[in-house]
Amino acid sequence: MDRIRIVGGAPLEGTIRIGGAKNAALTLMPVCLLTDRVVTLTNIPDLADIRTMGGLLEHLGVHVHLNGADSAEGRILELDASGLKETTAPYDLVRKMRASVLVLGPLLARHGQARVSLPGGCAIGTRPVDLHLKALEALGAVIELQEGYINARVDGRLKGAHVNFPKVTVGGTENTLMAATLAEGRTVIENAAREPEITDLATCLTAMGARIKGIGTGTLTVDGVDSLGGVTHSVVPDRIETGTYALAAAATRGRLTLTGTRLNLTEALVDHMRQAGVVVEDGTDGLLVDATRGDVRGVDVMTEPFPGFPTDMQAQWMALMSTASGASMITESIFENRFMHVPELSRMGADINIHGGSAIVRGKARLSGAQVMATDLRASVCLAIAGLAAEGETIINRVYHLDRGYERVEDKLAACGATIERLRA
Repeated sequence: MDRIRIVGGAPLEGTIRIGGAKNAALTLMPVCLLTDRVVTLTNIPDLADIRTMGGLLEHLGVHVHLNGADSAEGRILELDASGLKETTAPYDLVRKMRASVLVLGPLLARHGQARVSLPGGCAIGTRPVDLHLKALEALGAVIELQEGYINARVDGRLKGAHVNFPKVTVGGTENTLMAATLAEGRTVIENAAREPEITDLATCLTAMGARIKGIGTGTLTVDGVDSLGGVTHSVVPDRIETGTYALAAAATRGRLTLTGTRLNLTEALVDHMRQAGVVVEDGTDGLLVDATRGDVRGVDVMTEPFPGFPTDMQAQWMALMSTASGASMITESIFENRFMHVPELSRMGADINIHGGSAIVRGKARLSGAQVMATDLRASVCLAIAGLAAEGETIINRVYHLDRGYERVEDKLAACGATIERLRA
């Protein structure tokens, strides 16, 4: 199993290009199931999760073609579902990635049936799909859970309905939005998630001929159409990758220019970084992050649905706060079990105490390198940030988590002065 070796202590300096958003791409790929025309997605990141979703779509009969060459628009992915031959998403494929459940709504809407394995739990919490299923039932689907599978069917077309989510659900909003585009009549989705990835999905669907109002708000109104056409769509920049490298610059007291991204995708994080004393400037082609003054101070955060502080940045923020002056309180309100990186940071000398859903972090001038183990995607990059800021050598084990969400992370960091390498198994 591969490992990452880091010798820390050097400030990052240089330019990093931000790729397309993993979470947006994974949501956009199932859109092809709604049409018999070609869906072309540009700015696709080269990640393990993208390949996993591609493999699932190929199993369903989608022709998947990825142009692996880098270009100004990133990789190009062509998806053609005109020859769909299967409506079952089996356990062996779905278990690898929770986003696989997003094939449920499109399959049901266009093909009238779907059999999708329950994704089960994950390292950071259960994340049940009950809200997805209740919304699809409101649209007229008949759903049964049998032998670990979601068996869904509808006679004729789905019917427009009023869906009011009791709590914000990103995946539930995405599944319902895709299904509603081909439903008969009007669907109103209340308390819809507002993440940029959902705005990107709605924009793509609209370009295919869907009729959606309220994009970017908590209420989406969808008037169903008979069919959708093809599209060429560029995936939104990855706000989590943006934030991760911004925090890496801050933790090492360095200076990075992040190109191909936008401030409006990361405003909550940038606001907290500025409170901590980090300079973040919005440029014509991205962001400038400057922490060379060195006076980073502790700032409290609480994770919230967008536009609040993202849960996917909580671990990385903790790595920065472990090096800040003063104390900070980090409260996780989205997922349970998302402090599993704390024992590993503690191995590196971080002073962190957990009290229920909050962690109290007392910053230190310098962490120490150590052998650590990644427990999930964001925890893995949190440890990489800590390793970059620490004195001495850090070895990160189980870095397959890192490969799920970060493209060529060693190359990007090494080009900015980091001493980092992958140790092949």
